Amino acid sequence: MGADRFPTAVRLKALGQQAQARVYRATGRAPRRGRLTGRAALLALTVCALVVALAYPTRQYIAQRSQIAQQRKQAQQAKLRVEQLKEQQARWSDPEYVKVQARQQLHYVMPGETGYVMPGGQGSGASGAASGSAAGNRPWYENLWDGVDSADSGH
Repeated sequence: MGADRFPTAVRLKALGQQAQARVYRATGRAPRRGRLTGRAALLALTVCALVVALAYPTRQYIAQRSQIAQQRKQAQQAKLRVEQLKEQQARWSDPEYVKVQARQQLHYVMPGETGYVMPGGQGSGASGAASGSAAGNRPWYENLWDGVDSADSGH
């Protein structure tokens, strides 16, 4: 049954094409194959308008997503910094830690102790690390008094 229908369909298609060719010959018009129809032009125009209309919002969406990711990264870094500062605050609230830092960085001594500063020894603090000069190898209070003396003498 399927074999009988196929040749009939092929014959009907061929007859339709022949009839169409006769109509175009009788009217003097050529077939409109390959030309852009009005509906196709309207569809193409609509698609182009949609693409143009959606381009800017899509670009904005992508830019905003990038900004959101960047803000999240900054928030994470800020959280880490807050944790570091909380740890540092906890250390500085411990009186023993403060004593150790005062002894190391400011050359403080406890009452009844005798402090010694070795000439040519390594200085501590920012002045010794940054300058490397003789003033950097001395305790901060000696540098302070030298500054006062030099200002007083007018040098």
